Amino acid sequence: MVLCRPEQLLDLAARALARAGASPAAALATARALVAADEQGLSSHGVSRVPLYAAHARNGRIMGAAVPRISHQRGAACLIDAGNGFAYPACELAIRELTQRAREFGVAYAGITNSNHFGATSHHLEPLAEAGLVSLGFGNAPASINAWGGKRPLFGTNPIAAAFPRRNAPPVIVDLSLSEVAKGKLMVAARDGQSIPLGWAFDKDGNPTTDPKAGMEGSMAPAGGMKGAMLAMTIELLAVALTGAAFGFEADSFYAETGNLARLGQGFIAIDPGALAGRDVFLDRIEILAAAMLEDPGVRLPGARRFALREKARNNGIDLPDALYEQLQTLAGTNGATA
Repeated sequence: MVLCRPEQLLDLAARALARAGASPAAALATARALVAADEQGLSSHGVSRVPLYAAHARNGRIMGAAVPRISHQRGAACLIDAGNGFAYPACELAIRELTQRAREFGVAYAGITNSNHFGATSHHLEPLAEAGLVSLGFGNAPASINAWGGKRPLFGTNPIAAAFPRRNAPPVIVDLSLSEVAKGKLMVAARDGQSIPLGWAFDKDGNPTTDPKAGMEGSMAPAGGMKGAMLAMTIELLAVALTGAAFGFEADSFYAETGNLARLGQGFIAIDPGALAGRDVFLDRIEILAAAMLEDPGVRLPGARRFALREKARNNGIDLPDALYEQLQTLAGTNGATA
């Protein structure tokens, strides 16, 4: 393992992405989100994604120079076209728009179309929580989950997250995918030569498997069975039908270096508590719930572990596998090798 300072890792990831064709702004926004995921212990959504992102940019699956723009808007709603570029600059634009529009209208929705993988969903919500806004975020992904009763993967793992600000404390963060586990965990297990537990995935013939490579070629088990599959369909409709993006079954796998433009969709909702019962009422009520939860010593507030890990990472650094660190150096051109 190699111990990296977050700022060192940010520079390395940004250099690797820029060298693959990302604009400076896209490279920095993407690297910032990936390093933030590693700081919070979410290695499946961290800089382990850089090699694939770089390959996608080199192979035309991501338009590295794309600049997101607002293509439609009315009142509290806006649609952002990511231009088939990296998702992260489009998400940053969406969050800026939401902050302004939610304060003006009380609630706001920002949809994103022609987008790509957008990493840990909760990363995008933290600025909204810091602004005192309640928020939801969700998006679709290439097909991994079968429609309930079917065998063909149609829906993505389709993550959804929520962030609730608190008074003088980190926000409550809920972040989950609608598969039993995030597909990125299979990617990490496959990379490291590890098996996965039964119940995470099925092979291409529909059989439960402990082989992460077989699971990536097959389908993911939905969280909660039929209920998870229905929620995955709901996210497809919210993130795709409202934005004109591509359904999961229309997009090639994130894990293939070559393929079509993903054209995925994301959606973000922000709510100003002041437009309802009031900011102070909301903050009082969430503290009552938090206190009740923490009366049980076995309970941890959602997001608390992530914030603790981030503080530790910023103080002590982030551990990376040797092979990944060397790969990032090669992609960044910092070790004398040619990417």
